[in-house]
Amino acid sequence: MADELSPGEPLSTLIKGSRDLLRPEELVREAIRDVVKEEIRHHLEKTLKDDPKLAHDLHDAVRALLEARAQEYAVLLRMATLAARLGLAAAPPELRARLTAEVVEMVGKELGQIVEKSL
Repeated sequence: MADELSPGEPLSTLIKGSRDLLRPEELVREAIRDVVKEEIRHHLEKTLKDDPKLAHDLHDAVRALLEARAQEYAVLLRMATLAARLGLAAAPPELRARLTAEVVEMVGKELGQIVEKSL
């Protein structure tokens, strides 16, 4: 009986978790899904290769979508900046000076990290 594991022991939990990961029906379902996705991808690529205008139009639409997303993020950043400015303008003068210094320090750190990552 010493070989039997109690339900709370780590080894028992690991074995149960391993059995759950290796369920064949899950593996088969995932493999079939991957095969179907690959077939669809090949079909779409062939369709685009056969119709250059459609491929060009899709390329333009994706580019327009990315530009719209970038514009959206720029506007959101502008709105956040304006909200911060409004909050600072509404604050009492002594608090405004302290908050302004903290915001400048925070933005400086963030910009420094962005520059470091981009180099």
